[in-house]
Amino acid sequence: MESNQGPGPAARELDADLTLSHAASALNSGAIHLLRSLAAVDRQAGLTRARLSALSVLVFGGSRTLGELAAADGVAGPTMTRMVNGLIGEGLAERRPHPTDGRAVTIAATPGGETLMRAAQRRRIEAIVRALAGLPAEQRRVLVSAVGLLDQVASAVRSESAAGARLVITRKL
Repeated sequence: MESNQGPGPAARELDADLTLSHAASALNSGAIHLLRSLAAVDRQAGLTRARLSALSVLVFGGSRTLGELAAADGVAGPTMTRMVNGLIGEGLAERRPHPTDGRAVTIAATPGGETLMRAAQRRRIEAIVRALAGLPAEQRRVLVSAVGLLDQVASAVRSESAAGARLVITRKL
């Protein structure tokens, strides 16, 4: 005797997991391709991708200690020291006294660094707008309605990664 009820709960859950895996794979691929495509736009800033990333953290996130900046960009302290020295050498960042710790300094974008970063941001946005304008209206509507979800996904991934890192550190202790 055949059932007309369709797949059971386990099969529906498996389908949902496969759909999520497919969506995650497509999102991962799309994000990588978009960032690679924007690399040519970013080169117009005249900085390496690493320096442009560090400058972006300073311009859009505010001044940071060297350790905070390294953590935000996911690099080691000595690597960030070299990047910051390069930004300072180009007049795009500067060291400032820490507001509460007289022994420490913070790194901040200079007005020139902010101008460069805002121009780079504007070029990226213009390139994306041109690409979106080439899509059919319905696809543009779908993207516009879903764009806010990208930050939610990024936040969830960051939280999960931080929890995983805490677990690894706890296990090592």
